[in-house]
Amino acid sequence: MSQQISTSAGKSRRPVSSFRFSQDAIERMLNFASPVILLLIWEICARLGWIDVRFFPAPSKIFDQLMILAKSGQLWIHFAASMQRLFWGFLFGGIPALILGVSMGLSRTLRMLVEPVISATYPVPKSAILPLVLLIFGLGESSKIFMVGIGIFYPIVINSMAGVLEINKIHFDVSRNFGASRWQVFRTVALPGAMPLILTGVRLGIGLGLVLISLAEIVGAKSGLGFMMWNAWEILSVETMYVGLLVIAILGIAFSQAITELERYIVPWKHGR
Repeated sequence: MSQQISTSAGKSRRPVSSFRFSQDAIERMLNFASPVILLLIWEICARLGWIDVRFFPAPSKIFDQLMILAKSGQLWIHFAASMQRLFWGFLFGGIPALILGVSMGLSRTLRMLVEPVISATYPVPKSAILPLVLLIFGLGESSKIFMVGIGIFYPIVINSMAGVLEINKIHFDVSRNFGASRWQVFRTVALPGAMPLILTGVRLGIGLGLVLISLAEIVGAKSGLGFMMWNAWEILSVETMYVGLLVIAILGIAFSQAITELERYIVPWKHGR
């Protein structure tokens, strides 16, 4: 009898796991389907002459130019320069933002002191302060890393604070009743509880970082994807401009998918809805 029950239970579980697997596979396919469909529509419109190919070259032409730049090594030089700046900007902007945001969520006093400053400076267009940044840091790497860092800082600090404030108060009460220190509360309650919104902030921050690194590389840079696109504009190489845009778009999709997979591992309940 017990063997029959276990057999029937095993049979009932298999469709659920296979359905969940197929659902995850479908979600991943849909994530890649929309850009591919958009490129196909673009290609068809270019071949039929519905758009001006002088300004909107066919994706096939753009991919041909991408392969030329990749084989010559120019693309990888610019790509590596931008990724290096993005990495250091994320490091210097994201980690302090995470610590400050969680701390603001835990401390009302700190929140009252810092939140007005963040609210006042966040709406300032980051592109508008680029001349000031160049004046302070010069034309070297520091100005570009700072632009990325300041762009990443705000989404992460705001979402980290909001994530801690969303945690049910009973979790903090239980941790204090068991004598947890501030560091233990930070590490075991605040940080895991705020993780869904923290990852949302990381997603937004990386997207804004890609925008700002391209902008910063246009001025006073000799390498990077932004410089490559600006230089292509100066010599009217439209395909090369679109190659830079395409690489940045691919990076955006890749980072977004990486964060989604990280969310599936760290906060699986978010994707179980």
